Amino acid sequence: MKTKTLIFGIIIGALSAPQLFAATLQGTASVNITSDTATNAKNMAFDEARRQIIRDTLRQYSIEDQLLPVLQNAKSSELTNLITSSSIDGEKLSDTTYSANITMTVDSDAAQNWLTENNVQNWLNTNSNETVIVIINMSDGIANWMELQKIARDEKVELATKYMTGNQATVEIPKSVRNTFTIALRESGWQYANQDGALRIWK
Repeated sequence: MKTKTLIFGIIIGALSAPQLFAATLQGTASVNITSDTATNAKNMAFDEARRQIIRDTLRQYSIEDQLLPVLQNAKSSELTNLITSSSIDGEKLSDTTYSANITMTVDSDAAQNWLTENNVQNWLNTNSNETVIVIINMSDGIANWMELQKIARDEKVELATKYMTGNQATVEIPKSVRNTFTIALRESGWQYANQDGALRIWK
């Protein structure tokens, strides 16, 4: 099967704007694919959408360098098992082209099992009764990170770093200091929201 054209765009609602943080691992892929038949194009579109949505949701909760090769080599059938629901909007068909906005929800339990089985370090569903995962998006990586460290020291909050790359980081804090920490963040101009049991903060 030969693909003539492939135009793919991925939008993760939880990352596109702070006010859109979702309560689930969900993403929307905008696809426009041309193949030898519309049926083949649709099948390819769903496979590409599934891989992109899984990548862009799970990379926030795992080591991306470990996730990407596993995802690239994964069979479509095993990735299908990670999806709990999907919906289509704006679907258009021709003899050889399929386009649509495809929304999918990733099952966090199934995803955690899949990541663990494939030796991808992750912190999906690892929040205990004592700790909270904090996912950090920074507009100025070094300056923002130094500011966070100072806020944490002033509030006597221990930031246990799980992962850091570019302007994103994931840390773990004791649940007992969550309220104190978020108040201090807000007073320093940071914004925050709850997501999948984690705390997402940005500036």
